[in-house]
Amino acid sequence: MRPETKAVHTGVYADRSYNSVTTPIYPSSTFSFDAVGVNKGYDYTRTANPTRDAMEQNVAALEGGAGAVATSTGMSAISTAMMLFKAGDHVIAGNDIYGGTYRLFDQVLPGLGIEISFVNLRDTDAVRQAVRDNTRGLWIETPSNPMLNVIDIAVLVAVANEHEMLTLCDNTFLSPIFQRPFELGVDVIVHSTTKYINGHSDVVGGVAIGRTAELADRLKWLANALGTTCSPFDAWLVLRGVKSLPARMRVHEANATRLAHWLEQHPRVKKVYYTGLASHPQHELIARQQEGHGGMLAFDLDAPADKLDAFFAAFEVFLLAESLGGVESLVEQPWTMSHASMGEAGLAASGISPQTVRVSVGIEHVDDLIEDLERGFAAIQ
Repeated sequence: MRPETKAVHTGVYADRSYNSVTTPIYPSSTFSFDAVGVNKGYDYTRTANPTRDAMEQNVAALEGGAGAVATSTGMSAISTAMMLFKAGDHVIAGNDIYGGTYRLFDQVLPGLGIEISFVNLRDTDAVRQAVRDNTRGLWIETPSNPMLNVIDIAVLVAVANEHEMLTLCDNTFLSPIFQRPFELGVDVIVHSTTKYINGHSDVVGGVAIGRTAELADRLKWLANALGTTCSPFDAWLVLRGVKSLPARMRVHEANATRLAHWLEQHPRVKKVYYTGLASHPQHELIARQQEGHGGMLAFDLDAPADKLDAFFAAFEVFLLAESLGGVESLVEQPWTMSHASMGEAGLAASGISPQTVRVSVGIEHVDDLIEDLERGFAAIQ
């Protein structure tokens, strides 16, 4: 089946009693046994739940993985996946990743004995030079948040394979509709399902998917041991949202493409970051690796940073908020919001400035979005 069909039908028809066309919610915290050691396949919801299983099957099918575990947040999916490593291991990560991931890697994992090196993953030589005898993993985020830098997944997988490293990829920005890292050899994919996969800004969640059954089973074991699995209701919301993922992604992309071209010509914009622009420095790689461009873009405002308050206050459609991937359009300043935990040195290394504006382009009418941005620009003239 093609992705559009998988999104609608995978994991849905769990009800054999009444033939419900939607997956039932099983809110039970525990399940009774028929006898000691004999049950219907479930014993406790932290370990497994029929509603969550259905959602995991759906997303694993879209990514082409062997199995998945759904977690309580995107960060809990990342935290669970990083427990594949142990004290004494070294992991290489991009230096321009999401701020929450950066904080986990920089301030939490080292305390557990897992060493992290932040490297420009677009520089293959720099990646090779960062490899140590104890390097066990490579963390890839592409396109990067929020600068939309693109990493050559196949090249880095080849480097990782030379050194028997596990490769993990955050595919949140593009979703499996526009990028499928397993096809390029990645071992583990994570998503914040809060974002595009759910798409309605009404749940927080995550998912970690294993390319092999062995990795998928290990991720499920870790999530159960750590207690990071999501609730049945949250899984049900994500499973409801994912059905429209292919259609939503194409509207997000169409709107973002139009906005990016319009912003590129605006006199109050210094630079636009969007993978759908011919001006993107990795245009050829993008054409080879991605099947689309998604709804995320960023731009540098050609005005002092203290003008941003007036810029944001003028909006009537865009909302000033963190998060992304919902049907509504959001704007934010990564410097003080989503990426503040990186610190000024980390922010500067990633290319983020106080004038950088991140935009999550929703599915509203694009002309209304352009008119709203014009209101913002007019407010800082």
